[in-house]
Amino acid sequence: MFRLSIVTPEKIFYDDDIVSLVVPGTEGYLGVLSNHAPLITALKIGRIEFRDTNEEVSVLSVTNGFLEVSGNIASLLCDAAEYAKDIDVARAETALKKAESHITDYNNGQKDIDIAEEKLAVERAKNRIKIYKENN
Repeated sequence: MFRLSIVTPEKIFYDDDIVSLVVPGTEGYLGVLSNHAPLITALKIGRIEFRDTNEEVSVLSVTNGFLEVSGNIASLLCDAAEYAKDIDVARAETALKKAESHITDYNNGQKDIDIAEEKLAVERAKNRIKIYKENN
C-alpha cells in the first residue's frame, strides 16, 4: 500500500492510501505499486485508474500534469481531474463541437484563433467522452 495525492489548481482532489495506480505518461501508460523506485514524469491527457485499499477501482479523466513517486508517496499534480461517473458527457460533447468548429474556422482563414489550444480542447473533450462511455 502507498499514499496517492492528486492535486489540481482548485483543490486536493484525492489523498488516501491505495494499492495500485496506472497513469498516462508522455511515453505511454505506466503502473505504480508500493515500494516503486523514485520517479518523476510528465503526464498527458488520458485515463487514471487506481485501486484503493478496499479493492475498489476508480477511473478518472486527467488533463496534463506531473507525477512524482518517492518513499511510497505518489504525488500527482494536474490541470484537471474528474471521476468517470462525474463527467458531464453533454457538456463534453458541446465542448468538442465548439472546438472542432473553431478549428474549421481557422482552416477557413480566421487568424484570431489559438489553434494549438483548440486542438487541446478537442483532445480533452474526446478523452472525457471516451472515459465516460467506457465506465457508465
